[in-house]
Amino acid sequence: MLYIGNLVNTHGIKGETRIISNFKYKNIVFKPNNNLYINNEKLKIKTYRKHKNYDMVTFEGYNDINDVLKFKGSKVYINKDEYKFPGFLNEDLYGKKVYNNDKYIGTLENIIKGGSGELLVVKGKKQYLIPYVDEFVKEINEDIKLNLIKGLIDED
Repeated sequence: MLYIGNLVNTHGIKGETRIISNFKYKNIVFKPNNNLYINNEKLKIKTYRKHKNYDMVTFEGYNDINDVLKFKGSKVYINKDEYKFPGFLNEDLYGKKVYNNDKYIGTLENIIKGGSGELLVVKGKKQYLIPYVDEFVKEINEDIKLNLIKGLIDED
């Protein structure tokens, strides 16, 4: 199971729920007839819409606020084997060794959202924040190979 967010509240009286998620491929996951897993229960998405920062979801067989209250505050998961994603999942990259022009600089700890995109959080001698863009990320296999511009990271 792959964690994708939190069901933070209900919305209205017809069983709609509010999910907060920063998952990279929400556009693939949040579709009618796809499954989400909450509290070890498999739930089929009936409807989906976006509202402010929330992913608003109703589930088949849950038509009343009282039916979904038990999910409030729960973590939301997917079975990643049920999906085909067009690229790497950020979660699959954590722990990989990171090299800049064949020089080891650290291990990927996290990928965070920055102002205009994602940032790789690499922990080595220091912690580095590197833009996750094609211009810098040259190859991802067993390791992550970068080609950074001079001065982007302070290499002592």
